[in-house]
Amino acid sequence: MAMEVTQILLNAQSPDGNVRKIAEENLRQFQEQNLAGFLLSLSVELSNNDKPPESRRLAGLILKNSLDAKEAARKEEFLKRWVALDLSVKSQIKNGLLQTLSSTVPDARHTSSQVIAKIAAIEIPRQEWPELVGVLLANMGSPQLEKPVTLKQATLETLGYVCEEISSDVLAQDQVNSILTAVVQGMNAPDANSDVCLAATKALYNALDFAQTNFENEMERNYIMRVICETTLSADVRIRQASFECLVSISSTYYEKLAPYIQDIFTITAKAVRTDEEPVALQAIEFWSSICDEEIEIQEEYGGDFSGDSEVPHFHFIKQALPVLVPLLLETLTKQDEDQDQDEGAWNLAMAGGTCLGLVARTVEDDIVPLVMPYVQENISKPDWRCREAATYAFGSIIEGPSLEKLSPLVNMALNFILNALKDENNQVKDTTAWTLGRIFEFLHGPTVQSPVITQANLQSIVAALLESIKDTANVADKVCGAIYFLAQGYEQASAASCPLSPFLPDIIGSLLATADRKDAADSRIRTAAYETLNEIVRCSTQETASVIMQLLPLIMTKLGQTMELQIVSSDDREKQGDLQALLCGVLQVIIQKLGNQETTKYAILQYADQMMALFLQVFACRSATVHEEAMLAIGALAYATGAEFAKYMPEFYKYVEMGLQNFEEYQVCAVTVGVVGDICRALEAKIFPFCDGIMTHLLKDLSSSQLHRSVKPPIFSCFGDIALAIDGNFEKYLAYAMPMLQSAAEIAAQSVSTDDEMVEYNNQLRNGIFEAYSGILQGFKNAKPELMMPYVVHILQFIEAVFRDKERDDSVTKSAAGVLGDLADTLGNNAAPVFRNSAFFNEFLGECMASEDNQVKETASWAQSTIQLVLQS
Repeated sequence: MAMEVTQILLNAQSPDGNVRKIAEENLRQFQEQNLAGFLLSLSVELSNNDKPPESRRLAGLILKNSLDAKEAARKEEFLKRWVALDLSVKSQIKNGLLQTLSSTVPDARHTSSQVIAKIAAIEIPRQEWPELVGVLLANMGSPQLEKPVTLKQATLETLGYVCEEISSDVLAQDQVNSILTAVVQGMNAPDANSDVCLAATKALYNALDFAQTNFENEMERNYIMRVICETTLSADVRIRQASFECLVSISSTYYEKLAPYIQDIFTITAKAVRTDEEPVALQAIEFWSSICDEEIEIQEEYGGDFSGDSEVPHFHFIKQALPVLVPLLLETLTKQDEDQDQDEGAWNLAMAGGTCLGLVARTVEDDIVPLVMPYVQENISKPDWRCREAATYAFGSIIEGPSLEKLSPLVNMALNFILNALKDENNQVKDTTAWTLGRIFEFLHGPTVQSPVITQANLQSIVAALLESIKDTANVADKVCGAIYFLAQGYEQASAASCPLSPFLPDIIGSLLATADRKDAADSRIRTAAYETLNEIVRCSTQETASVIMQLLPLIMTKLGQTMELQIVSSDDREKQGDLQALLCGVLQVIIQKLGNQETTKYAILQYADQMMALFLQVFACRSATVHEEAMLAIGALAYATGAEFAKYMPEFYKYVEMGLQNFEEYQVCAVTVGVVGDICRALEAKIFPFCDGIMTHLLKDLSSSQLHRSVKPPIFSCFGDIALAIDGNFEKYLAYAMPMLQSAAEIAAQSVSTDDEMVEYNNQLRNGIFEAYSGILQGFKNAKPELMMPYVVHILQFIEAVFRDKERDDSVTKSAAGVLGDLADTLGNNAAPVFRNSAFFNEFLGECMASEDNQVKETASWAQSTIQLVLQS
């Protein structure tokens, strides 16, 4: 039975905090005590035209949020709640929503559309609400029965939302045909109201995934494409933009069907880019960026093996359009906004054109250079800053894609000019120049580059120019940090003894620290950029500059200590403190890893370990998620560097481990903590045992939780292996709890999930985690109670065989599986012989591994094979 909720809903929007709080509590209690009545009351409020728009809007919003959630566990909970409701209540709610589509109030119609789609997302996959599509289509009327324009518009909007919410395989083809017919007619009606046409065009965008069969039919495809192309010429800018959005979607979903239309599409996109309003022109450029993405993906997937027989056709649309497409994109580059360099979220025609130009360069490689370089040479020295910036942007955009042979001579000639342009009178030119240098260092500099752009002869002038420019405005300094980052990264693989950058390291570090401390650093990206670049400088440092990094360590510790004394009066202050602490913990982590890796420098870490640990524990006390994560990672590095000495920190640190393992909300923190537990196990070995009861309890709870993000579960299984390896036979007390978890996860992971790339990747991560657990447990029991693993051998072999039969496994899974085969033989010895004799698949599997191109897979398989042979021969 519906209740009167108008006043409560109005009170929930009151400016008076007390009134609002009481109303929110009333709504919460109503929901908890009588969910059916609560949802019905909201739907009645939404559908009643006599109610105030404010209460109707909030009723609809609460109703929508009661049916769906971003977080998977809550979403599942809401679904079960709805399914369990009484049928008559659900019918009343749905009928009320469908009636609201006829409302005279636009907000009510719009909200009802969204709520109908949320219910459809629950019911249609369960074969419920079969009449929905028919009812909606009837709202569109017929020549004999005209329906109100507002009802048509709301209905088309609803159809669009329904298509957005549900999977493309849950509707019957005749329903899809009917929806597409209604939508395309809504776009194409000669006397169509512009709101109806817009709703239809947006609905088509959401329905395109459903149109696979229709796009296979040439006549239907031609009709859909003709209508979309015609609506790109609509008088209404909103419809033109929505039509181009449809074309962008088609470019990726139906690339292989585009050939007959591509010439016409070029004509209409070129016209839009040159003459239409910016939102439309941006979508027109996005079409060509999307085509580039498709062709790059085809080229990367098939490489040089591409042939006409490949399952995806490659039409080389970009290559064919090159002579007209590149000039079109170059035209856009001078349409910059005056202050775009000051706005981090800026996006305009010039930026879209340059981005597309970069994708074109990756698609056609060397072929773009002769089309762009004349433009660069013509504009790079013009008095108008727009021309200079556009020329620089064009040059920077084509750095990735063409060969080194093509680009190196050009960059070598231009480098001094580019360095001088860092002093240009215009800020945007300097900004883009620094970005272009970053691109040159990223793609044309490094140990694998045959003819390097950076040499001993020019390195000093490059560093001098960068360290001068880092003092410039915040946005220029940010890009200069990026350039220094890539300059350092190119030397990261240099020999351990020396690095060309070494003589400049003190000056670079000094400049980066000064940049991080600038007054404008806290309100811009440059503090983050400066510290991230400092991390890269530390990584590329060598033995000859170890003393410089050792001097940096206490300096960063002092800075971290100073953050504890910052005055915190607002949540904004707290957030800034947290961000700074996270960055400083990140620098300390990199320094610990660098100095801790060499015996000659490790003493510096041991010398400061107590002070660092005290700082990290103080940081934890601030309870910021980002800091928690970065401090955890730094502690993991410290544990690795200090080894068994880390045991003295465990009594105080352990409570934070527990907090991290229980942090389901910020699951990245939980995942990082799990990883650090593994680091500590490797550092402490048997000394971790006193803490294992608590750790294993939390890990098992994490695995059982439906709230914890699934990505944390594979590392938890790996962590079982780390613990078992550290405590050897003492893992016996956890075996009865851990193995059933592993076995049930293995049953899920054994199944092939080839339909979805994301699921394939997750499944491989899960398999890896399980194999790492088995490997650690087997090795842990090798010298103590190996017989405890005998009951599980058959299951482990069955899992390995199931994974072997699945061709979606990646190399890391193959290597892990081969490793566990070897561990079984190595740990169980003669006891494993009968099991291996009864198992025929492992020879075939290891034979396949031996033929792998991956050396690690080969080596692991070779070891496993010889270990199994020894067992079988004994």
